[in-house]
Amino acid sequence: MSRPKALVTGASTGIGKSYTQRLARRGYDLVLVARDKTRLDALAAELRESGAASEVLVADLTQSADVSRVEHKLENDAAVSFFLNNAGIATVEPQLHTKVETIERLVALNVTAATRLALAAGRAFSARKTGTIVNMASAVAVNPERFNGVYSGSKAFLLALSHALTRELTENGVVIQTVLPGITRTEIWERSGRDVNTLPPERTMEVDELVDAALKGLDLGEHITIPSLPDAQDLADAESARLKLAPNLSWQHPAARYRA
Repeated sequence: MSRPKALVTGASTGIGKSYTQRLARRGYDLVLVARDKTRLDALAAELRESGAASEVLVADLTQSADVSRVEHKLENDAAVSFFLNNAGIATVEPQLHTKVETIERLVALNVTAATRLALAAGRAFSARKTGTIVNMASAVAVNPERFNGVYSGSKAFLLALSHALTRELTENGVVIQTVLPGITRTEIWERSGRDVNTLPPERTMEVDELVDAALKGLDLGEHITIPSLPDAQDLADAESARLKLAPNLSWQHPAARYRA
């Protein structure tokens, strides 16, 4: 029997690379998406040794044409049944002084590309009535005050997108999970201009621990996984409080306290 495929963006290093290794052990072949062909080729060779075939798809997801190629793969390769929406960049610049070029590139990757690919996977998997989408967001999606607002906003957007997609996807046999990591030891810090070794070690998780926890959350059926959260009830309570607002968010007239 042929093996199912997992398509992973940002696969060449960090969280994406760790996922590919674990998914290979779970019986998946891989479609590896990133910009660095040398790293992707080396990873593909490593995965072959563990029995997983890998297709390398070199793409810069800040470029619309490259996003289109990945969309096409998701929608037209019927063997792809797992999508890790992981590629992203961060910035540690002061919020009011974040460069326009940084904002545009971050939004292109973290928001535009992530949205297009999530929807492409959603269309494809819904049509096939099976599949798994994992959106890699961040803990700052629910705690935006702790980090650069552009990055936090991009991750809050991805969490909101996941919420909005959940019912439609679930009704069509698709599993969707959003992972909200805290500080994780990856190259994203160096690329954003911050030495990860200057961050509090007691709050910095190793990549493999994060991915193992995220996959465990997926196995447990969690729609949202916060790997470092000790008590799952805290998240359940927060979600319950959010949903409690829903019946009163839209009425014909303002609430009494706003009337003259």
